[in-house]
Amino acid sequence: MKVSVLGSGSGGNATVISCASGVYLIDVGLSAKQIVLRLEQRGIDPDTLAGIFLTHEHSDHARGLDVFMRKRDIPVYANALTKEALEYGMKSEIRWKVFQTGQPFEISGISITAFPIPHDAAEPVGFVLENSTARFGLVTDVGYITQSMRVHLKGSDALFIEANYDEELLEADTKRPWATKQRIASRHGHLSNTQAGELIADIGCEKLSCVLLGHLSSDCNNAEVATNTIQPLLSALSVSDLICADQHQPTEWYEFGNKPVIENVISLMPGELSQADLF
Repeated sequence: MKVSVLGSGSGGNATVISCASGVYLIDVGLSAKQIVLRLEQRGIDPDTLAGIFLTHEHSDHARGLDVFMRKRDIPVYANALTKEALEYGMKSEIRWKVFQTGQPFEISGISITAFPIPHDAAEPVGFVLENSTARFGLVTDVGYITQSMRVHLKGSDALFIEANYDEELLEADTKRPWATKQRIASRHGHLSNTQAGELIADIGCEKLSCVLLGHLSSDCNNAEVATNTIQPLLSALSVSDLICADQHQPTEWYEFGNKPVIENVISLMPGELSQADLF
């Protein structure tokens, strides 16, 4: 497997995953024009995508979907409430594939699990994509860390984790009213650098080689601050790549996988976690 973040931040989010069975897009928060341009920069013909996965309906994760799909017949995978929140007023004939949150499904040899996350959206999810050689986990727009997140992300070869803000920079920010700051730091807002680092340190294993940090605030965070905060927390791990995704340009491709599977990775079946465990 390999991954490239096409763009990440409040201005739009999209991540591309490539493996033997096809190329998949997670979120379409950039404009359709930028999605096409950045896919082509990574050597991908947009018309050949095998599927699109949506984490939630907020505009910075889905704004480009309608226009991008005008002339394309690509299956779009979303849960029922996310589909309902997005489809009203769309002009494109979208081939929706509705999944049940927490219930794994398979596409061409890839197992996909969408698991619930706390955020102020209709039915927001994180994703785990896994095939015979690699496991990739993604969480973005997360208010706080749940046991469900830990269980699903554990054992990943590569991770995309939100690192939205630095606590001191957010507190000192003069552009945002206090209510907005409270929302960002709330249990349905975003993860700080420290929270992201602690999550990675908690779930990381010897397989983990690549960590992509995303959704960095342009005012209350930057790549240097995020890296300097998170890197020391990962000292016990053998992460070779710690990358801060940029809003304005795609990252390089990062390849991962093919390492031996760790036997004690937790396997989660639907219904094994209580509602209290999820949130």
